[in-house]
Amino acid sequence: MDRGQPDEKTLRAAVALACRAPSVHNSQPWRWELGAHSLHLYADRTRNLPAIDPTGADLVISCGAALHHVRVGLAALGWRAVVHRLPNPGRPDHLAAIEFEAREPNEAYVALATAIPRRRTDRRAFSSWPPPDAVLDQLVARARNEGVEAQVVTGRARDELLIAIDRASATQEADPAYRNEIREWSGVYPGASAGVPAANIPAGTRQYGNLRMREFAPGELLQPDRRLLGEDAGALLVLSTSSDDDLSRLRAGEATSAVLLEATSAGLATCPLSQPLEVVETRELVRDHVLGGSTCPQLVVRVGWAGFNADPLPATPRRPVIDVLGHQEQK
Repeated sequence: MDRGQPDEKTLRAAVALACRAPSVHNSQPWRWELGAHSLHLYADRTRNLPAIDPTGADLVISCGAALHHVRVGLAALGWRAVVHRLPNPGRPDHLAAIEFEAREPNEAYVALATAIPRRRTDRRAFSSWPPPDAVLDQLVARARNEGVEAQVVTGRARDELLIAIDRASATQEADPAYRNEIREWSGVYPGASAGVPAANIPAGTRQYGNLRMREFAPGELLQPDRRLLGEDAGALLVLSTSSDDDLSRLRAGEATSAVLLEATSAGLATCPLSQPLEVVETRELVRDHVLGGSTCPQLVVRVGWAGFNADPLPATPRRPVIDVLGHQEQK
């Protein structure tokens, strides 16, 4: 190991953890490069989903989640990540350059790192027990620590958010290009390295009370017994930023990761919801009627207790590290 520099084995372990990050329909739209004394994150635009994510916002948020995951992994391995976001104006896909400072691992980061392989996107109905207010407050604090506002929406604001989700779903499902893209990226065959497998898609209804979930390809995941669940009491958090550019989206992705890992550590189930923000009309509805026009919505996160008799979710596939990590060319 170079003085002040983690060795390549350590960096590969951290990148492997980063690649467990959630991404839009498990597209994993990132690539990494090892420099002589640094690690670099790039957006992989070849993995963009143009019908679902026409602005590329979901792609950058996904990369932000991977960036936070790598920060957590490095911290658990004894290194502080010194992150330079969007370091190269001439290369907009160069999202982050990371340098390193030695540090002692602390208990909080080790706990978050151990949550990474346990975190799942749970699209099933949640139980009738609401998540504790103290935990929701902690999730809001985690997002704010990343420079992102988080709001637990209730009352009229929640009703407006549910309306936006319904309208976005209807708009997208009327688009043949969207339907084709959903079929391509969901219900993927066993052995695929990306996409959402049928084993992770609930069978049957996607309507949980007033909440309409996104329609994927037919799923194989059994729902818990709804007679035991009662009414779904999952909370909805909206993550938002003061601006709406790639730096804001990157930060929103980092906050998303922080929220999801904290919730996982607390034993809660989670599911990011990007659909109402993928359509211009409904994104504006969320901004104006849910957030009061004060900030730019970036992602919705659903949080709750998994069903009483819900089976553990299988891990979704991931691309091998060798496919996403290379060495920076030396000049």
